Amino acid sequence: MLPILSAQETEKIKRRLMERANTDYSQQQKIVDEILQDIRENGNRALFSYIRKFDGFDVNEKNLLVTEAELEEAFRMVEPELLAIMREAAVNIEEFHKRQRRENWFIEQDGKYIGQLYIPVEYAGVYVPGGKAAYPSSVLMNIIPAKCAGVKNIFVATPAQGGKIDPVTVAAAKIAGAHRIYKMGGAQAIAAFAYGTESIPCMDKITGPGNIYVALAKKSVYGQAGIDMIAGPSEVLILADETANERFIAADFLSQAEHDELAACVLVTVSEQKAHEVRTEILRQAETLPKKEIVMKSLENYGTIIVADTIEQAVEAANHIAPEHLEICTGDPQALLPKIQNAGSIFLGEFAPEPLGDYFAGTNHVLPTNGTARFSSPLNVDDFQKKSSVIYYSREEFEKVYRKVQTFAKAEGLEAHARSAAIRFED
Repeated sequence: MLPILSAQETEKIKRRLMERANTDYSQQQKIVDEILQDIRENGNRALFSYIRKFDGFDVNEKNLLVTEAELEEAFRMVEPELLAIMREAAVNIEEFHKRQRRENWFIEQDGKYIGQLYIPVEYAGVYVPGGKAAYPSSVLMNIIPAKCAGVKNIFVATPAQGGKIDPVTVAAAKIAGAHRIYKMGGAQAIAAFAYGTESIPCMDKITGPGNIYVALAKKSVYGQAGIDMIAGPSEVLILADETANERFIAADFLSQAEHDELAACVLVTVSEQKAHEVRTEILRQAETLPKKEIVMKSLENYGTIIVADTIEQAVEAANHIAPEHLEICTGDPQALLPKIQNAGSIFLGEFAPEPLGDYFAGTNHVLPTNGTARFSSPLNVDDFQKKSSVIYYSREEFEKVYRKVQTFAKAEGLEAHARSAAIRFED
């Protein structure tokens, strides 16, 4: 458990981490495909049938939606302290994301202009897991960027066991700015959002985490609707030198490991002594955790410590793995920031642990996993907007260039394109 390896083995470690997503889900996909087709063809009738089967309540068009009375009841049931914290976190998240909004722009010259418009999607569907655990932080992280983008219809879907939704989820959705909350979960909720039913409009974008059936459904409906990402198992990589506090690093390792048995925790350090100190501390702290069994399985499967010869080699290893979460626990973490190329979210210093980003600071915790930080980004305002190009030429300006358009079109063998340009100037 927790082997101490050299930086030369980084590629082998990365391949092992990426193998976590290679499970065969063909049986689950078959079930998902049947649900998607059924709801696409039969709408409410099929949707209500699955809700009765999986969530165990007699759903109809009237009780599918969370009512105002249920909203008020949810706020009464949640501890006032937690409500206050969620409201403060929501302010932080909105402050961060509203700065991502873009302005329309145009390049104007005499008789012509080109430009770009940023247009929010009309409908955004946010999926929120239910079951044994409630994740109000994910509710805030998915809804608030959509609100900042200007989406006018933000609808939430979450399973309601026996017709009841966890009150914390309901309160978080209202605080974040959701317009409707539907009592539906699983692949059937994704299908309803993607294809629409008699009670639910089609969504333009679907976001939010879920179990394997939800993930496969999102992947299957992509193209009918946009999706945020196909999230894999979570991971953290901690970059540390000899100045780092081993107790802090161990605690951060374990906070990631308790997610599930596939969670990956990697320490890259330039100090072999620190590597041994951290390993000892991790095993000591793990003994006191309620989820010790999950933690130990995660560490056994994917817990790794890498000892690099230099800090440059350590950074290179981190960039190669491209972690979802990257913590930099060194004497001068800001000095390494310009050298980081691949990471979903970067945490600088010993007092910026991953849970700060998960819950409160304002950055988004919906992040690229499994090395996809090489080419993708955290959930953001852009995910809920489209870009439309704009072109205007006056007759005089187009006359100056239409022969160039005509020549280019003919070079590609597209005579109709060429004539489209030329016909405007025929006698």
